Amino acid sequence: MELGNIWKPTYGPGPEAPGSSTPGLVAMAHGFLRLVQPNALPAELINFEQFQSGFSQDNINELLLYELGFLVCMAIGVLLIILVPLVGCCFCCCRC
Repeated sequence: MELGNIWKPTYGPGPEAPGSSTPGLVAMAHGFLRLVQPNALPAELINFEQFQSGFSQDNINELLLYELGFLVCMAIGVLLIILVPLVGCCFCCCRC
């Protein structure tokens, strides 16, 4: 695997679906990723030359807006991780 120039990376198109014995699962996973994050990464927001001074508030807001789909999925996942055992405990302890 060739790394190329680490300091000036070149980005190509998005990942392609690999040839697989389960094309339905691969298509479903890529469809979910395209649904959650349809836009490309705004590379101009990430400027490593100004890394010492930190990110501005506008850049952080735009990056969070870019990651909004993943943040919503993560919030739903955390909610389910908390609620499912709690509801199960209520069903087990409060049998009527």
